[in-house]
Amino acid sequence: MFDSLKEKLGSFREEVEESAEEKVDADAETQAETDADVTAATADATDQAADPTTPEPAGTGPDPTEESDGPGFAKRAKSAATGQTIIEAEDVEAPLDELEMALLQSDVELTVVDEILATIREETIGETHLITKSTTGVVQRALRKALVDVISVGQFDFEERVAAADKPLVIIFTGVNGVGKTTSIAKMAKYLEERGYSSVLANGDTYRAGANEQIEEHAEALDKKLITHQQGGDPAAVIYDGVEYAEANDVDVVLGDTAGRLHTSDDLMEQLEKIERVVDPDMTLFVDEAVAGQDAVQRARQFNDAAEIDGAILTKADADSQGGAAISIAHVTGKPILFLGVGQGYEHLEQFEPERLVDRLLGLDG
Repeated sequence: MFDSLKEKLGSFREEVEESAEEKVDADAETQAETDADVTAATADATDQAADPTTPEPAGTGPDPTEESDGPGFAKRAKSAATGQTIIEAEDVEAPLDELEMALLQSDVELTVVDEILATIREETIGETHLITKSTTGVVQRALRKALVDVISVGQFDFEERVAAADKPLVIIFTGVNGVGKTTSIAKMAKYLEERGYSSVLANGDTYRAGANEQIEEHAEALDKKLITHQQGGDPAAVIYDGVEYAEANDVDVVLGDTAGRLHTSDDLMEQLEKIERVVDPDMTLFVDEAVAGQDAVQRARQFNDAAEIDGAILTKADADSQGGAAISIAHVTGKPILFLGVGQGYEHLEQFEPERLVDRLLGLDG
């Protein structure tokens, strides 16, 4: 999962390390030459003091108080003498340019890329980031902070919210056709069951041919009650009936499917707004494919603008080598990614943990 992005982040870290460590060697060599010059000048001065008749050669000998190679050399040289280095802008700019292109090629949204690069600059450049022997630590910490900052926007504890909510808790699933929305509902039913919660499925996707049959197969496989109406019925009425069933039968959670819709489809968006009015769901989850990359990011933004989602589920995350959607969606919507679909089985719904994902990307999970 996200192997391509992981490789690109590793390449960036190696390039910054190499650049900074080459500078350490160069500064150490220059410092050694300066020390030798100072020693020679001191010896000459001692000889002259012992023989006052010896004239001092005009314009010869280094001035040990004079800095070399412009401002900051003395500070760098002092650090080099103790096996340290200061990461400067010149050490990171070329690798950052390459990282910017790598992130964009991995479908990370432009504003998210800018945020990541700004954080890396802030966390790496300057004397406050003095590193002994290697820059590995500071670069790794900077990358980790930058990624965690953009991925964890709006994050909340899903299980805690489910536990604290009045029952029945109503969760509505939205998204375009074909992204695994109905399957994600079935996986969520299994996920909740494993944590001791009962659920009822309500099929608000009343217009798509075969929608009832598809969700019915899942309901039978999971031994869950399914509420459906005739094709073409009112989606809000179906989900409302699901809520009434849950109230009458002490069911904990109502999982409501909706028709796959685009933000440009006014009638479908009106249906979603009606569901909001009639049912007043506790949570609306946007579902899309991780492999959709920038398309998923833009759809998440548009759905959030139209209906205000509470969080997202990304399906096919196990097949996504780029990671752009996982990196970007929370940042552009202000709403968290809550789950990843990582396989075909009902058990393959993984709670999204930003820090764990970042550690995977940086190879820190082993």
